[in-house]
Amino acid sequence: MAPVDIIMPQMGESIAEGTLSKWLKRVGDEVKRDEPIFEISTDKVDAEIPAPSAGVISEILVKEGETVAVQTVVARLETAGGKETREGSGETTETGSTEKRFGGKGLTQRSTDSVDGVAAASVATGGPPKSESMLAPAATHKPSPAPATAQPRTNGNSFEDRVRTRSSPLVRKIAAEHGVDIAALQGSGIAGRVTKKDLLGFIESGAAADAGPFANAPGGTGIDLAHGPPPQAWPGDRVEPMSRMRALISEHMVVSRRTSAHVTSFIEVDFTRVARIRARERGEFEASTGQKLTYMPFIIASVVKGIQAFPIMNSSVAGRDVIYRKPINIGIAVALDWGLIVPVIKRAEDLSVAGITRALNDLAARARAKKLGPEEVQDGTFTITNPGVFGSLMGTPIINQPQVAIMAIGTIEKRPKVTSGADGEDTIAIRTCAYFSISFDHRVIDGAVADQFLAFVKKTIEEYPETGV
Repeated sequence: MAPVDIIMPQMGESIAEGTLSKWLKRVGDEVKRDEPIFEISTDKVDAEIPAPSAGVISEILVKEGETVAVQTVVARLETAGGKETREGSGETTETGSTEKRFGGKGLTQRSTDSVDGVAAASVATGGPPKSESMLAPAATHKPSPAPATAQPRTNGNSFEDRVRTRSSPLVRKIAAEHGVDIAALQGSGIAGRVTKKDLLGFIESGAAADAGPFANAPGGTGIDLAHGPPPQAWPGDRVEPMSRMRALISEHMVVSRRTSAHVTSFIEVDFTRVARIRARERGEFEASTGQKLTYMPFIIASVVKGIQAFPIMNSSVAGRDVIYRKPINIGIAVALDWGLIVPVIKRAEDLSVAGITRALNDLAARARAKKLGPEEVQDGTFTITNPGVFGSLMGTPIINQPQVAIMAIGTIEKRPKVTSGADGEDTIAIRTCAYFSISFDHRVIDGAVADQFLAFVKKTIEEYPETGV
């Protein structure tokens, strides 16, 4: 039997560590090549990690809930043959390496983006050389780092700032509980990245009380008095820690509200024409493509046309600059039993309704099966959320940073509407309608522009060509 190391893969270039959330196999279990053996959570995606080869799980080194650096050996597999994977290398042996199959490129070639998703800065060759501690973190002993020290605040846009704030979910959770601003610390990790040891050392040193974001609160308590002290559990209450995904969603939503000047507009859209086209072509479309035809592809196609007419809707804010994105990458919010994820349809402007349907159905299915790669939830430029599937009439969604707008689709249903007859008289007719809402960043989008965009999308849907799909 030949041992094979199973490592924590690098799920995307900006990811330096991951949380092993669940073991799907136990010691002694037989596994097939590519059979899922554990689940991980990162800043970007939850995913199942497959076995690099067939064999028997001989050792589990990382417990559920632990956060470890990429390349850390989390388990070992005994195989009947094949060469042993060299720990920490980016090379592939006969049994294959988890890093290779997940696109890992080591820690010297990486891109970083901030916690709230601000545009990434790539570093291809200018990073530090690979050291033994970077290549084999599980096997190398490091002395305990000195406590992190508070640094002068910057605008947060430098490369160093973005790397430092790309801390693990666990570190950010601890920082939030103690009121510590990670961006104000200098850690011992790569490019000043703040590690768990750094943060705990900083807190234990007593400096956290002075460096926290609420340090200047009246009374010097370190508590945000605008919101009061945190609630306490009462007898009989059940207390459960947030899941990794829930904690990330919570953090991202709060950051977005603080970043963008949110305003929401609403409009009613008549789907009667699209409903007729869909009913007429649905059977043939589903028979020829094997895909279920819903209203969403028609909506996405209309939104793409609206973005082409109003490019500011497809932008990002970088300080005093506005970045107009060339590709139209539509993020679609997918509700999961354990949270929310936003897979992205890349270059939707190049796709027909049929192409959008295939991409949409594929991404949604793989999101629910935890089969998405990190690149499939990145680089969105405009987001659509669909609370209408649960019966909601309308909503005021929070912008998905660093985008500047998000559109919500209310339930599509038949309603009585006043319409004009052929000779101009008013009549009441049954129409298929829905409310659309758009939350936009008033820093760069004026209300008139947002309303014109909504009106354009409304008209595009209501006048959809009969050729349809």
